[in-house]
Amino acid sequence: MDADSNVADGSRAPLIRARLKTPRAAAIAGILFSVLLIYSLWLLRLSIPADPLETGAWLETSAKRVSFALNLVPIAGIAFMWFIGVLRDRLGRQEDQFFATVFLGSGLLCLGMLFVAAAATGGLIRAYSGQQKAMFDGATFAFGRAFTFDIMHIYAFKMAAVFMMIGSTLALRTRITARWIALLGYASAAFLLLGSGYFDWVLFVFPAWVLLVSCYILIDNFRGTSPMALREDER
Repeated sequence: MDADSNVADGSRAPLIRARLKTPRAAAIAGILFSVLLIYSLWLLRLSIPADPLETGAWLETSAKRVSFALNLVPIAGIAFMWFIGVLRDRLGRQEDQFFATVFLGSGLLCLGMLFVAAAATGGLIRAYSGQQKAMFDGATFAFGRAFTFDIMHIYAFKMAAVFMMIGSTLALRTRITARWIALLGYASAAFLLLGSGYFDWVLFVFPAWVLLVSCYILIDNFRGTSPMALREDER
């Protein structure tokens, strides 16, 4: 019995690994990332004023809601890494080394800086809960608030714009999405590059584009007409 069960488990392992790398897996991971990040950004926008020089009144009224939004970021990050990994696996030999490096690097840099911004905001909440008066009297809060604003708006989402541009280039070359989605990605990336430091709502452009790409891949996979689906059948 033990030998039979070991053989059965061994035969299931390749099948499980194959399913985890299907286009459907990439689409589901992308949708999960997009929904979680959009919800997290929406909660943060409702709770924290857009002005990086604000006085921190939200620490008294919205700290729990902000903490909940920050706890969603690591889960979204895991889904985003899965999304990148599955896409790269499906591109296979068609993936250009130059674009692959920039695609992976920009995605991981964006994700890393999102984590740093989330951790810094969480640090402000913890520091406030321990020493409320000292937080407002000193320059600690002003520095922390400006730091989180800059690293998210100026650095993280500009890397997201680079990720969108390279992703759109790969989509045009490999036809994993419709041409109009790739062109929309270029326009959205340019808008994000120019506007992320000035308009708070522009940050929603990145997860919205990932959601659009993921939904397209998922629908095409069910139809069985996309290049990714055809390569899956060939394997």
